[in-house]
Amino acid sequence: MHSAPLELSCAQTTFIELLVARQALRFGDFTLKSGRKSPYFINTGCFNQGGDLARLGAAYAATIRARFGDDVAVVFGPAYKGIPLALAASQAYESLVGREVGWAYDRKEAKDHGDGGLFVGASLKPGVSVVIVDDVLTAGTAMRETFAKLEPLGVIIKGAVVAVDRQERGRGQQTALEEIAAETGIIVAPIITISEAVAHLLAHDVNGTRFLSPADAARIHAHLAPAAA
Repeated sequence: MHSAPLELSCAQTTFIELLVARQALRFGDFTLKSGRKSPYFINTGCFNQGGDLARLGAAYAATIRARFGDDVAVVFGPAYKGIPLALAASQAYESLVGREVGWAYDRKEAKDHGDGGLFVGASLKPGVSVVIVDDVLTAGTAMRETFAKLEPLGVIIKGAVVAVDRQERGRGQQTALEEIAAETGIIVAPIITISEAVAHLLAHDVNGTRFLSPADAARIHAHLAPAAA
């Protein structure tokens, strides 16, 4: 069993409580898009109120700044769930660093009329520093696809931020985040890991209720990749 983290930031604890308040984190038996079975499910589509977007943006921005510094020029969100995340994160990050910060996203299919092309938003020209934001990472397939789209543009991919690191095996015995870093040299930083969320929810009530039982926590830890368990 994981021990509780020494300390979570205010942005992290606020994010965990938002997961609970919006029922974006649920426990049970689920089959993921990848076909994997999981004892928990994360659905950031539950963050559908204006205030949710502001809190999400603040959590992403705090992680971007902590892990990748103050000189990110563009926050990029892959379609579709990444689009509002890029908007919210760029707004909050701009407030933190005190200068303009762009945001951009891709289309599922390139347009051949109007503004055209595959990308929308701030310019993704060579040398521009970019951080990617997305919701969760399981096997890492979608993140690899995003890298493949951006790399030919010549942008500098400083890293990526996801809401939750599921800490599950990727294609081998490492977690997906570890595999991506080993393959590409690109760091994918989570706002929280599932272990951090579990430890916090085991130790703290949310709105007067203990949200996570020891039994559910044990099932989650048994599900994690060996390096994370």
